[in-house]
This record gives sequence, structure tokens and C-alpha cells, in this order.
Amino acid sequence: MGELKIAVIGCGSIARHRHLPEYTANPKVKIVAVCDVVKERAEELGRKYGTKVFTKYDELLLDSEIDAVSVCTPNYLHAPISIAALKAGKHVLCEKPMVTSQEEALAMVEAAKFHGKKLMIAHNQRFVSSHMKARMLIESGEIGKIYSFRTAFGHPGPEKWSADGARSWFFQKDQAFIGAMGDLGVHKTDLIRYLLGEEIVEVAAFVETSAKTNSDVDDNAVCILKTESGIVGTLAASWSYVSKEDNSTIIYGENAILRLEEDPNFSLIVHYKNGETVKYELGKIQSNEEGGQQSSHVIENFVECILNSSEPPITGEEGMKSLNVILAALESNETKLIVKLDTKTAFN
Repeated sequence: MGELKIAVIGCGSIARHRHLPEYTANPKVKIVAVCDVVKERAEELGRKYGTKVFTKYDELLLDSEIDAVSVCTPNYLHAPISIAALKAGKHVLCEKPMVTSQEEALAMVEAAKFHGKKLMIAHNQRFVSSHMKARMLIESGEIGKIYSFRTAFGHPGPEKWSADGARSWFFQKDQAFIGAMGDLGVHKTDLIRYLLGEEIVEVAAFVETSAKTNSDVDDNAVCILKTESGIVGTLAASWSYVSKEDNSTIIYGENAILRLEEDPNFSLIVHYKNGETVKYELGKIQSNEEGGQQSSHVIENFVECILNSSEPPITGEEGMKSLNVILAALESNETKLIVKLDTKTAFN
């Protein structure tokens, strides 16, 4: 189809640091429009990238030149904007967390199917080199039966990252719905599902607001997850890691232990039962800290699935399954019960 015409809706930090630069670096793409309710913000990026400028997404979606959109807005707007874009005949790349409820997720998935458009959720952790290598080792059987795992994603919080600092929508429940669990935890539920090739079927969690005084959403959570084959492990998501980001995962297997993104020099270290250690230097994980990899690989995968008429690597269905684990964690915290997940959700 030639050069893909892209629009970015939402001109905050994720658009500035990930979507717009990565679209610009892609020779198969032309950014034709940007949109933000803050007019000055949209105009600034419009000038920088030489695009049309909108302050209302519904007006942008009337532009027939646009083939696809990135939805980079606060969480509560993901569903209405994505569904409107799909109805308008645009392919959609939506930031995570996908939406704020299972009902919204189903509506997005159905809209993509009905209108015959691509819907991809921006879970970049699947494209990290160490994670891809670890999945390959697990799939090959080299690690043997998997017994357990530990995964964490934590940093000091979105104040320095967000365009609005401490006043950011990230801290407002009516706009964000969930805090660290949606910002960071959903990345790790998606990663664990990807690495193990299994669904999470039971969740227990403690979800707290303990570190941020400007917030009414969670900022510190610890979850226990169980997969369909009985693998149990923990997931931590936090905005309270005050000095350094933790984005590590450890997989405990029958024949070896995999340590991912734990060592500053080796992104994957494999400790075998026989005493052998193999260290892989595969490049640093994408991070908000200095030194993270430049490309998330999300944009290039989204562009390729449109141009090749192939299925997105992270479909709406996949995004929904990862979100459902987080929703179950919130329910567990409220009820103080273990929550069972229905992994047989039908997509009509």
C-alpha cells in the first residue's frame, strides 16, 4: 500500500519519546496529523513534525488521508477513541493498559473485527532481546519443567516521565483508573504469559497506595499468580523504588534458572543445574532511564502488520488477557480472596 499515513492522538510523554520519534525513523511511514486537547502541546509537535494539528480526535478521524492512529491518551479515553478510530476505518495502536474494564476490551476487539482493521496493544516487553531468547530456551525444552518465577517492574513514579509532572493524570483515578498496576504491572502479566506460553488462572494480591501523597490510585502491589499447568510465581509493580528502576524477571526451571534484566552488563544469565553459567550480552532493555534501548520495536511491528496484512503480534485479545490478570488482582485485594480467571472467553 506504499507509505503509511499515521496520526498520533495524545501528545504527552509516550508520544514524544516513543511513538513520534519511532514513526519518524521508519521510512515506510509519514506522520500526517497530531491531536491533543491542550492546543499548545499539539501545535508544538505539529510544527516539529510538519503535520496537521487537531484538538478534537473526532475531527481528526474525519481525515480520509489517515490510515492508522496511535492512541496515547489517558487510560479512560483508550476505548472510546480506539473504537471511534476503528469505525472510521483506521488501524489502531493503543497504549497500555488497553482499557479500564473487560467490557471495554471486548467492545474494542469486536470493533476491530467488524470493521476489518488491525488493533494492536503496545506491550513492548515481548520485543526485548533477552525476553525473546528466554522464550526460545523455554520453548525448546532446554530449561525443562518450569517451577516458579519472580517478576518486577518498579521505579520512583511517573512524575519525571509525564508531561504534567506531579499533576499528571497518572495519579487521578477518574482518568487513570489504575496506577502502578496499569502503568507497569500489566507489562509483566503480558511478559509472563509470553515467556511461559500459558494463561494465568488464579490471582491473589495486595494492592496499596502508600508512597504517593498526590495520588488516589495504587502505587505498590505484590501479586501471586498461578498458571494453567500449576506454575506459581510473584509479580511486583511499584512507583516506590526511589533510587533505581527494577525491570527484572527470574524463571526457575528443572534444568536451569534464567535471570533476565537483572545484571547491568548481561541481559540474560542462565545458571544450569550442572554448574555451568552462560551469560548473554543482548543489549539493554528499553527504559525511561538513560541507557535504555532506543527502539521499543512496537512501532515497526505495527507498521509491518498493516503493510503485510498480517496479524498484529499483540492483538486486542492478547491485550485483554493481560489486562484481565490486573483486574483480577484488584478484585483479590478488595475481596481478600483468590480470584479465578476465565481463560475461555469467547470472541464472536
